Amino acid sequence: MISPQAALAEVRNYLYTSAGAFSQTQSLLTNPELSGVQILYNWRMLEPEKGRYDFTAIERDLAIAEKYDKAFFLQLQDRFFSEDARYLPDYILEDPVYAGGLARQVDDSEAENPKPEGWVAVQWNEALRGRFQALLTALAENFDGRIEGLNLPESSMDIDRAKDKTEFTCDAYFDATLENMAFARSAFQKSQVVQYINFWPCEWANSEGYMQRSFEKAAELGIGLGGPDIVPNRKAQMKNSYPFFHQYQDKLPVIAMAIQEPTLQYVNPDTGKAFTRSEFVEYATGYLGVDIIFWSASAPWLQ
Repeated sequence: MISPQAALAEVRNYLYTSAGAFSQTQSLLTNPELSGVQILYNWRMLEPEKGRYDFTAIERDLAIAEKYDKAFFLQLQDRFFSEDARYLPDYILEDPVYAGGLARQVDDSEAENPKPEGWVAVQWNEALRGRFQALLTALAENFDGRIEGLNLPESSMDIDRAKDKTEFTCDAYFDATLENMAFARSAFQKSQVVQYINFWPCEWANSEGYMQRSFEKAAELGIGLGGPDIVPNRKAQMKNSYPFFHQYQDKLPVIAMAIQEPTLQYVNPDTGKAFTRSEFVEYATGYLGVDIIFWSASAPWLQ
């Protein structure tokens, strides 16, 4: 078993934040234990009009990271977790060729009245996916080699399929996600590409083979993988992505996972208390093979 001291020394720690919050959290980069920062940008911010890109916020934030001599990961977000968050460009939301642009996320698609939980871009729509890939191309032209890596959002999502009008299928969503991650890898020749994979809709315990196929494809193409939550031995993750991270940790160029605000609230059943930094890190390095942890600014050790 890896010692706590060795685990802490082995992993690289990054600050996780959003473009809107970085101005309030950037002073944390003075912490010598932080190797870098991961900043989330939504699609609408970066493409205010069709084909017109605005990377002003990225340039500003990258300059700040460079001032502190920190590495930089860019997370491109196309899914949102509140009802008023519809952060896609207007042309995507308005032109019917994009099937409305967003599908409503719900907590349980099989429930009689599933609870709304935000929105997800309809990447299974070919026209929308083409515009997303155009954005990836523009980002690569401006930032490949200047940033350490690009993060693509988590695979987990669930929509109200009974009311869906976007022609969603489980296979179409899976294929679109893998197409986007392969496209990002081809666009970014120098920077890392990391796809977040935690769960797949329509699958449990690799029942459709999605989990295994996604890890195989990432290893084949040299794509890093990760996820939004490190929770030691959590049952749902152990039935889905965690065993694959364990199996593929020596086959992937990088594994980068996050400890976000909700993760910090999880309780260790052995102690009855919230997981400590050491407990998170020991599990991340010892079982999952994590190279980079993106920490929420609210993590106690950063305060």
